[in-house]
Amino acid sequence: MLDSFGRHITYLRLSLTERCTLKCSYCRKDEGECPKAEELSADEFIRLTRVFADLGIQKVRLTGGEPLLRHEILEIVAGISRIPGVSDLSLTTNGQFLAPLAKGLKAAGLERVNISLDSLNPITFNKLTGGDLQLTLEGIQAAIEAGLTPVRLNCVLMRGVNDGEVEALLRLTKENPIDMRFIEYMPIGENPGYAGVSNQELIDRFPDLIAVPPRYPFQVAKEFRLPGHLGRVGLISAISDHFCGECNRIRVTSDGKARPCLASDVEIDLRDALKKHDDAGLEALIRQAVWAKPRQHQFGLHNPVGRNMRRIGG
Repeated sequence: MLDSFGRHITYLRLSLTERCTLKCSYCRKDEGECPKAEELSADEFIRLTRVFADLGIQKVRLTGGEPLLRHEILEIVAGISRIPGVSDLSLTTNGQFLAPLAKGLKAAGLERVNISLDSLNPITFNKLTGGDLQLTLEGIQAAIEAGLTPVRLNCVLMRGVNDGEVEALLRLTKENPIDMRFIEYMPIGENPGYAGVSNQELIDRFPDLIAVPPRYPFQVAKEFRLPGHLGRVGLISAISDHFCGECNRIRVTSDGKARPCLASDVEIDLRDALKKHDDAGLEALIRQAVWAKPRQHQFGLHNPVGRNMRRIGG
């Protein structure tokens, strides 16, 4: 599929749920509404992905909320992994429930995981997320042992909160097949008043970082390696150095709405066509959503995003 600016759209980010047991302060302030009844069924997610694949989608990432809260997660992974044309299937998780599921996810066809890790300090971790750092660390180890590698760890740096932990986080890449990725803070939904840290500051602070070629085409992270380290370091500069010109992704929320851009509340509702088993209608709506992709995001000019991150699909 081509959008109106000639970009090939080959990457689907599919949110399985808005529900999450954590309350990351830069993502959501409180529980609010969690419309479980509005979530698509496992069969609907699989059928929807099949239509996307028929239109040229090759890469699928399962997101949330916390996707591992879906009790049919192994069924969803297995179903999507068998769809012709889907050559890359991954999942983003907070890691709290990953340890007992890692081997089953790998067996079902999942290739790798991204795990949120904003702090290695148990107190800071709990303050930021409300979660248990030890559970996430156990999930990381289980993912490595299951072969869901390279395990990617996602950290959102916030000035005065966790920006003093960068060196400790980088050490995780020394002896493990781990990619430590730093994501610039994005002003989405409720704003807790944090100040972000630009990735250029990290490059200036750690001059030993050596740029390396990307592993995958169209990936948004610029990758580096530290001398003698097994893993890599990824910098995702959505604010200071946007990658919109090469954006190849489309998002679908857990309630069946296609979002052409993370940074805009434009949505195309796919649910009716999906429930009517109207694949031709679905294809037309998907093409409409792709055609509606803007040239670039509007972060920094204003904040057009009403849904917070867990409601969009991270």
